Amino acid sequence: MNIRESELPGIGYKFEIITKNQDKIVIVIHDDGRREIYHFDSDDHDECVSSATFSDAESRQIAGILGGMAYKPKALDSVEFALDDLIIEWYKVEPGAPAVNKTIGEIDIRNNFGVTVIAIKKKSTKKSLNPGPDTVIETGDTLVISGERNELKKLTKKLLSNEG
Repeated sequence: MNIRESELPGIGYKFEIITKNQDKIVIVIHDDGRREIYHFDSDDHDECVSSATFSDAESRQIAGILGGMAYKPKALDSVEFALDDLIIEWYKVEPGAPAVNKTIGEIDIRNNFGVTVIAIKKKSTKKSLNPGPDTVIETGDTLVISGERNELKKLTKKLLSNEG
């Protein structure tokens, strides 16, 4: 994550954040205690797609929630649902991941990792339930995958993250 700070004379302070997945968020803290948060298009960091304004009290409550004060996540790397040894996980494909622009069949996910792709939520909001081997994986797609925990970790690290 990359964070850039700058003073806004007469207004307050600005924090520009670029996440690991190349999402851009800008937070403006006003001298009067208000906070504004802006979320930008991941393909065009100059295009703001949403914003919200919070009071000082709301901001502190949200910070506590994000910081884990209201709910501490279980020791899971991402959202998952466990049925004995079967795990169902949602994973967003990172920019620069080895699987980007390849088909499910080309990667041969099931045979190489023992993992099944149940569905794909395309970045364009199109969804594909039970995608076939000819389905192309793109940056920003969210894959719903199932398998054993260690196999899912191998797949996500090797092919779906930019660590691979």
